[in-house]
Amino acid sequence: MVIKQWRGILKEFAPFLPITKLTPAITLNEGNTPLVRAMRIPASIGFHGELYFKLEGKNPTGSFKDRGMVVAVAKALESGSQAIVCASTGNTSASAAAYAARAGIKAIVILPHGNVAPGKLAQALMFGASLVEVEGSFDDALVVVRRLANQYQATLVNSINSYRLEGQKTASIEVVEQLGRRFPDFHFIPVGNAGNITAYWSGYKEYLNWLVIGHHAGFRVFLGASSVSLMGVLPRMMGYQAAGAAPIVEGHIIEHPETVATAIRIGNPARWEDATRVVRESKGLIDKVTDEEILYAYKLLATQEGIFVEPASAAPVAGFLKAWREGRVPDGDIVVCTLTGDGLKDPTTALSVANRSVVVPADADYIASLLELPHR
Repeated sequence: MVIKQWRGILKEFAPFLPITKLTPAITLNEGNTPLVRAMRIPASIGFHGELYFKLEGKNPTGSFKDRGMVVAVAKALESGSQAIVCASTGNTSASAAAYAARAGIKAIVILPHGNVAPGKLAQALMFGASLVEVEGSFDDALVVVRRLANQYQATLVNSINSYRLEGQKTASIEVVEQLGRRFPDFHFIPVGNAGNITAYWSGYKEYLNWLVIGHHAGFRVFLGASSVSLMGVLPRMMGYQAAGAAPIVEGHIIEHPETVATAIRIGNPARWEDATRVVRESKGLIDKVTDEEILYAYKLLATQEGIFVEPASAAPVAGFLKAWREGRVPDGDIVVCTLTGDGLKDPTTALSVANRSVVVPADADYIASLLELPHR
């Protein structure tokens, strides 16, 4: 058996990325993450369609950020930059620090004090980033890094850097390929800074254009009659914010966002306007889910599907459950939820909601009785 070595985003998706012969081909073999079909959740709610989870926590640093970061850092290197800077609620810091280490340049990370999950903080520190915590929110940290990038020699690598979105859009291309060149009917995704929902939509549109206009006549058969709208093939983008950090839903900046889903604890998304455009174009929506709904979906994924994610990743699953209850998703449709980060990013939350172990004598019969195990 010959197993092909995955070569990372820059090489595998070169035709879709703004790279040149001068762009350094750095990689940690990001991308190519699993698309896993749900086994138990659909039956439990009476959904007869196809429900899939895109496991972006399987990227090298445990989150979707790696897709965009490898492009942003490669382009920074190409321009001669020797330092990158970012504001972060955690995942961006881990990814930036890892790729800076890989590239041999400096990473500067500005964090909101006390608002970063320990797993993410540990990653950034171990990768050798220079960490500074500021008093205030993520939005305050982003103001600082904008000034640093504008006035000093450091390249900003938050999602306002367009190269980040170029890398992140590759996930939607993977989804279509993994579904056998089918587009989902709905794509559910968490919304924090709103870069990912923007990137996915861009990827879907570009890939459809490539399939139809490129040398892939066979795809025209899939489209069916010529009267079928190309836009009708694309999924509806369904973005979900946490109720305590839902500025797009509420229609105004949230000065002090609060949610257990720290990765989307953002009160003034950098890609706010882009996200609203995506919703309009895709005929989707951006809605909110409560922390209680997020934690329910968080535990449901783990106990019913064997998938452990960080709380923000459970927001789109909570969103799907809500949309299904409200009748927004037709039965039989294809639904994809992007799960953005691995559960080990935030062990504190997991330990606070999971069933705890008990200490008992080392007696098999006693333990069997305690656990109500039947005899053979």
